[in-house]
Amino acid sequence: MSSFSVRKSSSATGFMVQLLDFLAVCLGGWISFQIRFSGIQEIRPNEKLLILVTALFAALLFGKLYRMWPGGSLVSMVGRVTVGWLATWVLLIVLLALTKSAETYSRIWLVTWLAAGTMTLWIARVISFLAMARMRRAGYQHKTVILYGDAHVLETVKQRIENSTWSGFDIVRTVLRGDGTNLKKLDEELKPDEIWIGLSISNQSNLEEVLHSLRHSVANIRLLPDIMMYQILNHGMSITVGIPMVDISVSPMFGGRTVAKALVDYTVAAIALVLLSPVLLVIAIAVKVSSPGPVLFSQKRLGWNDEEIWVYKFRSMYLHQDAPDTVTQAKRADARITKVGGFLRRTSLDELPQFINVLQGKMSVVGPRPHALQHNRDYVKLIPKYALRHKVKPGITGWAQICGYRGETDTLDKMEGRVKHDIYYLEHWSVWLDLKIIALTPFATIQNKNVY
Repeated sequence: MSSFSVRKSSSATGFMVQLLDFLAVCLGGWISFQIRFSGIQEIRPNEKLLILVTALFAALLFGKLYRMWPGGSLVSMVGRVTVGWLATWVLLIVLLALTKSAETYSRIWLVTWLAAGTMTLWIARVISFLAMARMRRAGYQHKTVILYGDAHVLETVKQRIENSTWSGFDIVRTVLRGDGTNLKKLDEELKPDEIWIGLSISNQSNLEEVLHSLRHSVANIRLLPDIMMYQILNHGMSITVGIPMVDISVSPMFGGRTVAKALVDYTVAAIALVLLSPVLLVIAIAVKVSSPGPVLFSQKRLGWNDEEIWVYKFRSMYLHQDAPDTVTQAKRADARITKVGGFLRRTSLDELPQFINVLQGKMSVVGPRPHALQHNRDYVKLIPKYALRHKVKPGITGWAQICGYRGETDTLDKMEGRVKHDIYYLEHWSVWLDLKIIALTPFATIQNKNVY
């Protein structure tokens, strides 16, 4: 199973666990109501609403806890969800008191709900835990890991993995510092999902060299720091198999974030294709009439985790053949561009078929623009962190495009500027940022004169 599909399925599983939590809290509210009133009283609309809102808040809160679950124990996960449910219930009681609506609801029911909700959540967590363990033993949701560092650090990690076989992490190679193994070449050969670096504090000087060798890797790179490093390194932290790790280079798309972005992508793409269908038809006819050849042009690009994908566009050039392993960017007054194609390129209408790529799950509405394969091979050698662009799906539009980096990149400075803005997007991603970029794209398209 590829790392691409693993991450997608992991996000879907996280969503399903949150849904199960939501249903567990609702079930706890219903059971406690039956216990309190023994079926002699029906649940009123205001009580139904209270159950639904509380369950939704609890599920969202538990979603934060879910991020720390992979590699954690069942006992610790049940403990966290218990604390989360208790915090939710206390907040509910405080809100009812502050709004002077506590007298509207039975106190016995609310207290019983705390107990019943705890039991249903425990049952839901056990079911989720066993289901995920079964899936991982069957080969689903596994992540391959390369360990690099000092023997005593890595031995602790390996013991944790061996004691948590259900966690889904498979160590495919252990590389000891100084044994002569080319870590960059090993990463290219094995294409692991994760690379964990464990160095003792006396060997931290080796860290910069290791990270430099992995600067083009699309794997999630995590640091297993010496305890003395906690006050020094200022990076995001994650808990994996009970071990705190510093996230050096990790995709921003995980858990509920992936689900939220997918909802935006599929919703926007579906609405766009329906509303723009008359425009698409007119453009298709214009392209077909303007010059011989197919209506759509497709080209291989790199997608999420370096997966090769076919990207669609309306054909804007006369049929021609580039030299092998070369891609010639369109320039001003380019003789290859048709009259219709010139208009489509200036207005970005040639990119509308990429909404189909979005519905295929290969692209996103917002993200770094996909480049030709040859451009990727060239620029990855010239621009540090260029490969980080592939930690998310490529987009039809992006932060770089609305900031003026659209069209021809005929100098290294222009491409560096585009990459800088793409990395900014990865570091600051949110649904609201996506919606902002979508809203600003038409204005950026009109103002930009660098597209031929």
